[in-house]
Amino acid sequence: MRVLGRNVGRHLALAFAVWAGLSCAAVAQEVSLVRVDEVRLEPLTQTVPVIGRLVARQIGDVATRIGGAVEAFHVEVGDRVSADQIIAELDTDLLNAQLALVEGELAQAEADLESEQATRQLAQQELDRYAGLQGTQAYSKARFDDAVQNVARAQAAISKAQAQIATRRAGLTLNRLNLEYARIRAPYDGVIIRRMVETGAYVRTGDALVHMMSDTNLEVEADVPSQRIVSLLPGTQVSVQLDDGSAHTATVRASLPVENPLTRTRAVRFVPEFAGEVERLADAQTVTVMVPVGAEREVLTVHKDAIIQRGGQSVVYVVVEDAAQLRTIELGDATGGRVEVLSGLEQGDKVVVRGNERLQPGARVQIDAGS
Repeated sequence: MRVLGRNVGRHLALAFAVWAGLSCAAVAQEVSLVRVDEVRLEPLTQTVPVIGRLVARQIGDVATRIGGAVEAFHVEVGDRVSADQIIAELDTDLLNAQLALVEGELAQAEADLESEQATRQLAQQELDRYAGLQGTQAYSKARFDDAVQNVARAQAAISKAQAQIATRRAGLTLNRLNLEYARIRAPYDGVIIRRMVETGAYVRTGDALVHMMSDTNLEVEADVPSQRIVSLLPGTQVSVQLDDGSAHTATVRASLPVENPLTRTRAVRFVPEFAGEVERLADAQTVTVMVPVGAEREVLTVHKDAIIQRGGQSVVYVVVEDAAQLRTIELGDATGGRVEVLSGLEQGDKVVVRGNERLQPGARVQIDAGS
């Protein structure tokens, strides 16, 4: 029985050794599917964050151009309006009465002109008749002179009537403008922030009816330390970050030549280019501006997803002849989704960016065609 037990144990040990050997061989032959990214040169500019704010380029009161009682309001606080949309209307009863009066005065002036023109025509006929009598006994110098004066007076009356017509037409235009101004319109696309008066209130020329703002025409203003201004020339692009964490690009429009002596800063205006749909932007909303602190330089970079931290060191897997080689690297500054490489890699090296967590040095790999 002891011999039989010893033989069974030997057979089991041999079977386990064979199974272990086969398993190791299978592991050795296993190929991992990975994605890779090339190590490449990229421009790098060191930046420092500066807190800025969104500034509305179009914000202010919408005032009435004429006086009158507010007959109707067509907007409420928070309403979004389009340019030329009617915000409120003033009472127009008096304006309509004045328009009718001026229209009547214009008609009277035109009738007076026709009468004066007829008078001048008669005076001219009389002058022509006396002029035809020159050299005859019926000719009278005194009557001829009177006829000349009558023509002159008739012409003056015509000129006066024409001036009256011009005045009445100007008054007609003014009254029609006042009727148009009785409809207070939005000067641009925006949002109603505040209503100054209510229906029934009397407003005078220049009084504000609403306070509105365009939330689609915004700039970024940041108080930048004076020593950093030299790197912010008009047209320089910088990165800005909203409070939701989204990153966007902005271009320097102007640096204001006024310095705050307490903070040693100057206000700089940036024109942002918001990527995608950005909602709920507001005047004075906080924005972080990444201000460059040095000249741009070209550096060797590696994708951040390729970097693994092991034992306090940064390592990456480089694909060489379908095998993963582990390399220790030294890193520098970050630039977007990439990191500067100071040593350990060369331009063109293919590093694993997906599937590197479970890799072992020397493992066989296959590059995913979607890399």
